[in-house]
Amino acid sequence: MPLTSLHRRDILSILEHALRAVEPRQAVLQHMTLDGDRLMVGDQTYDLAQTGRILVVGAGKAGAPMAAAAQQVLGSRVTAGQVNVKHGHLAPAGDWRLRFAPGDADALVNVLGAALAVAPTGAVALSEVGHPVPDAAGMAGAERMVSLLTGLTERDLVIVLLSGGGSALLPLPVAGVSLADYRSLTDLLLRSGADITEINTVRKHCSRLQGGRMAELAAPARIVSLILSDVVGSPLDAIASGPTVPDPTTFADAWAVLARYDLLERAPAPVIAHLRRGMSGALPDTPKPGNLLFARVHNVIIGDNASAGRAAVARARDLGFHSMLLSSFVQGEAREVGRALAGLAQGIAAGQSDIAMPACLVLGGETTVTLKGQGRGGRNQELALAAGVALGGYALPSGVTAAVVSFGTDGTDGPTDAAGGVGADDTLSRAASLGLDLRAALAANDSYPCLAALGDLLVSGPTGTNVNDLLLVMCWRG
Repeated sequence: MPLTSLHRRDILSILEHALRAVEPRQAVLQHMTLDGDRLMVGDQTYDLAQTGRILVVGAGKAGAPMAAAAQQVLGSRVTAGQVNVKHGHLAPAGDWRLRFAPGDADALVNVLGAALAVAPTGAVALSEVGHPVPDAAGMAGAERMVSLLTGLTERDLVIVLLSGGGSALLPLPVAGVSLADYRSLTDLLLRSGADITEINTVRKHCSRLQGGRMAELAAPARIVSLILSDVVGSPLDAIASGPTVPDPTTFADAWAVLARYDLLERAPAPVIAHLRRGMSGALPDTPKPGNLLFARVHNVIIGDNASAGRAAVARARDLGFHSMLLSSFVQGEAREVGRALAGLAQGIAAGQSDIAMPACLVLGGETTVTLKGQGRGGRNQELALAAGVALGGYALPSGVTAAVVSFGTDGTDGPTDAAGGVGADDTLSRAASLGLDLRAALAANDSYPCLAALGDLLVSGPTGTNVNDLLLVMCWRG
């Protein structure tokens, strides 16, 4: 059966509640409070009467609302700051509207209309910079952070705000590697099918700030990092490439990633030369676990994919669904994951599952796409389209509707203005009536135009948060 307006309303409601649960401004305020001169962050307390300078630095798609929250708590106590955010992500969190896109892909230019207000961040400067491929603005912002963090004392306090996208938004290549080299390396890695942890292993060993280098630079100041996780499992060293945590990976690990994806011959020569010098011992590796400098660093996870997933489950149950969070560790090639999730939906629809209809299985994580075509789309759109093709290959029982939803919580999926999409049991038949060849589109990595034509794109504009992707497997009866 086709998706009705009621089905679509269920999808939007569940996703909206999940996003509200990981709103970054509120997440910061829940973990950072001020009582007189006593600043409480997580389980740590800082006496601001005995503190010198207070600096705020950071990078990430949620940087603007996080910086606004820090400003709200600390006010004029903040000496200075610099936070890099993705282009279009200057607004306070919450100023977005999730909806299904119109059928005309060319109409999706600016889904929110007028420019949004800029988050109030006081002494903390915000810079819009390139993502996912770094740019000169990002490097300039990173250099300003270096200036702020140089020459600090034991009395100074550095508040670091990190969220999804931080690795690309904090580009400061090592000596001998140019920004063009770093951009080329990032682009190669993104196209290779490597997962985010592998990508960050390489980036950490070509950066002056990541892999614990920011903490090394700011020492002996005290550091507290507030982290909105966008990495599966929330390993601290992988989120934003771990600028304030020990790095367990080595130059040899970075080299192995390039070898695994056949990039040694294509990566920029200065990068290869740098990694060779590191493996030979001619360069110091990133600071490792056990390094005493991290005794003065406190890292706090303030939100993650599981938090969003649990909120999605709670809302689904309120709407009458049998719902559960299956996992927040989903990884793999997007189209293959889409086919697997379609199989879960088909099993529920056929009564070959212990979960009854109406059902809403919630999963989270981050898939990858190995680019082979020149089409438009992102990992969530490709997953949804692949799921729709797979669902269309199996006749569901009469009166049953099934759908797979894939949604990027930051509101942007790949280099498009969509956040994700929906694949349903009628996706294939509707596409055929419009003359669309979905299998050819998948082969060309061209999911965006197809989902737009079907009206199955999810669009929100920048949400101000980023905690990986949310996936819904949904089945309705009647």
